Amino acid sequence: MDVTDRGGAVFFDLDRTLLRGASGPVISAALRRSGLMPERSIPGEGLLFGLFDLIGEIRPSMMLTRQAVRAARGWDREVTREAGRHAAEELAEAVQPWARVVIAQHQAADRPVLLATTTPFDIVEPLAERLGLDGVLATRYRVGTDGRYDGTFDGEFVWGKGKLAVVRAWAAANQVDLAESWAYSDSYYDLPLLEAVGRPVVVNPDPRLAAVAVLRRWPVQFLDAPPGVPKVFGIEPQTAAFPFLRRELMPYVRIDVEGVEHLPAEGPALLCSNHRSFFDPIAVGYAAARRGRPIRFLGKKEVFDAPVVGDIARAMGGIRVERGTGSDEPLLEAAACLRAGEIVAILPQGTIPRGRDFFDPVLKGRWGAARLAAEMAEEGVAVPVIPMGLWGTEKVWPRHARVPNVLNVFDPPAVQVRLGPPVGLGLADPGADTEAIMAAIVDLLPPEAREAHEPTEDEVLRALPPD
Repeated sequence: MDVTDRGGAVFFDLDRTLLRGASGPVISAALRRSGLMPERSIPGEGLLFGLFDLIGEIRPSMMLTRQAVRAARGWDREVTREAGRHAAEELAEAVQPWARVVIAQHQAADRPVLLATTTPFDIVEPLAERLGLDGVLATRYRVGTDGRYDGTFDGEFVWGKGKLAVVRAWAAANQVDLAESWAYSDSYYDLPLLEAVGRPVVVNPDPRLAAVAVLRRWPVQFLDAPPGVPKVFGIEPQTAAFPFLRRELMPYVRIDVEGVEHLPAEGPALLCSNHRSFFDPIAVGYAAARRGRPIRFLGKKEVFDAPVVGDIARAMGGIRVERGTGSDEPLLEAAACLRAGEIVAILPQGTIPRGRDFFDPVLKGRWGAARLAAEMAEEGVAVPVIPMGLWGTEKVWPRHARVPNVLNVFDPPAVQVRLGPPVGLGLADPGADTEAIMAAIVDLLPPEAREAHEPTEDEVLRALPPD
């Protein structure tokens, strides 16, 4: 969803929206360490938090949350805020990766981003400060002259209609038009707020909110995956496909993979490969499945515009590239993926070489990967560039064929996939860095790939697009 239009403000729910799950366990632990809560946990507390992570808010649990103000009577406010600062250190690690990207995009558009949550203000404000948010709209406990909570609310209980009332009051005081504003939430009980803003975004919705989103055609997003990637039972399509990328389920090809340990177990990376066949993304995905990490591909627009196939590509988190337009939009999307800690796959050649060019041992690449690596470095984000060499994929799906050959199960072709260590880049000259990337890819190919070969007429025809 485009967030570049100016105007309005942005309101983020906390649990299961900004965070992956409930903040309660972390906050409770911090309060216990501060001596405000007894060391022994409340019976059934773990079950309630687990249920919340699974299905979201339920009315009985929120009624218990409402009663927490009484339990806090006599707590020292400064001690509580200190517990909040300790909790913020751990909660910041649980912020969903794409939430950070979305927040940065909104703030780049000069739009204030606020946390709107039921969680007590004094506990959650340190987290908002740590994340660089522009404000906090949260439940406030009244403080007596002795600096301790007196067991009552100072204003609204920020939940349901109470949350909307607080948001409206803030918007009026700051001359913000809610019709031009955004709200992100997972909870059906935030329906009043979602209905009040002009741009509601449903995040990781509970069952009832999911149904409402379908009926009202509200956008649904999962902030641990790129925009447009759906999830079923918390699993995205690419991850769901991993169990099927197995040798025994692909009898038409023999894939030999080495070097997957060079893909980082977490954090961003650029995976750069040569391009020989339409089967290449499957071979790359096969290697990714060995590492257990989804990969976001840059692919040409024809793939995304095709019926069915385009929908699958988008659901897999693919990035649409329209060659010849000079647009930087694909690289901007790829950069957002890297900021969110994703692995982005780029085929620097851009397209499969045609005809006699297919047999040229010198690989020529475009500067996209080098530019991305340099841009991330300028932002202070270290992104390793991992080279990958593919060989033999054209035997499974030749350039001249409209579909792969999946019937050759008695003598399946061999495909070699090799990953190497990160390429050392200077990050100052994209041309020189691109040459280094392409050289690293060539080093991973078999010796015959580096030898000049005079193709036969039949080989040239097989390397041309179908009529």
